[in-house]
Amino acid sequence: MMKEERAEGISAEAGGSRKIIHIDMDAFYASVEQRDNPELREKPVAVGGSLERGVVAAASYEARQFGVHSAMPSVIAKRKCPDLIFVKPRFDAYKAISLQIREIFAEYTPLIEPLSLVEAYLHVTQNLKGTVSATWIAEEIRARIRAETDLTASAGVSYNKFLAKLASDHRKPDGLFVITPEMGPAFVETLPVRKFHGVGPATARKMEQLGIRTGLDLRAQTLVFLQQHFGKAGSYYYWVARGIDERPVRANRVRKSVGAENTFPIDLFTYEAAQDQLRDIIDKVWGYCERSGTRGRTVTLKVKFANFQQITRSRTSQTQIGTRSELEQFGSALLEPLFPVAKGVRLLGISLSSLVAEEAEREGEFSLSL
Repeated sequence: MMKEERAEGISAEAGGSRKIIHIDMDAFYASVEQRDNPELREKPVAVGGSLERGVVAAASYEARQFGVHSAMPSVIAKRKCPDLIFVKPRFDAYKAISLQIREIFAEYTPLIEPLSLVEAYLHVTQNLKGTVSATWIAEEIRARIRAETDLTASAGVSYNKFLAKLASDHRKPDGLFVITPEMGPAFVETLPVRKFHGVGPATARKMEQLGIRTGLDLRAQTLVFLQQHFGKAGSYYYWVARGIDERPVRANRVRKSVGAENTFPIDLFTYEAAQDQLRDIIDKVWGYCERSGTRGRTVTLKVKFANFQQITRSRTSQTQIGTRSELEQFGSALLEPLFPVAKGVRLLGISLSSLVAEEAEREGEFSLSL
């Protein structure tokens, strides 16, 4: 215990010196559609497919009041909100605006870690404006986003990534919240574990079964106990329950996985039909790999059946998967054993993970230090 207490003190001191901002755009896709089409403003909007098998990609705050949220089947969303307006996504437009916002970030710091088109971490302890106030930087960035894009963003300011992200959620939409080193541990104490970044629904249920419902409950557990029940993630949970997170803001962050999926208008019952559909999905995944110059080792197949039961199957190659044909071979090998099926297949997905830059992989082939 003494060793753990000493480590906590060192971590708190080191973490307290950092200033990190988390910027999160408010209902980004839906807000862009409302901005560009005045007829959609102040109305419940869902970006995604309106067909029976469609899925909501994003929902406006007006739609969220009815319980509509991303990843919800469109038929359920329409049931919750009969006046819901569906709009087809325009990812090229969203990406262009995201790049415009990232250019604003770059005027304040080069240490930017994008998490997606809609959110990013900024390390501003030392910044290009020479100011000591991270709160001032966050306020100015939010004001510039509003002025230059006519969109709103929420911001969280704290001394580590975990708390900065919690802070940006705290006053959404169009809000700013600061968690100081003095506030951090107490703020985490009262938080339900299901709101912790990195704790998904399945993990939250497991924690609740173990009697862990709040940050205070989580802090009461030993490091050994959490590692026994949650593996490597146990160490992360142990420290963030104490308001400690030493992860750096990683500029030019390379994504760890890429995936694509498709929901079909008619259920698939044969391997041949499923394989045909899988080829189109593989094209999308491999297209990203080609454009980004990345390669991966682990292929994961996702299958959702007509009764909404979902399964995944994975296989890892000893070397990086270097061609589209090889990716298809892995995908087909994972798909074929599932047939014949008792229930039709309504969705297929393929993802490739353990991504690295292709150049790094080639250099590694001649390195003895792997």
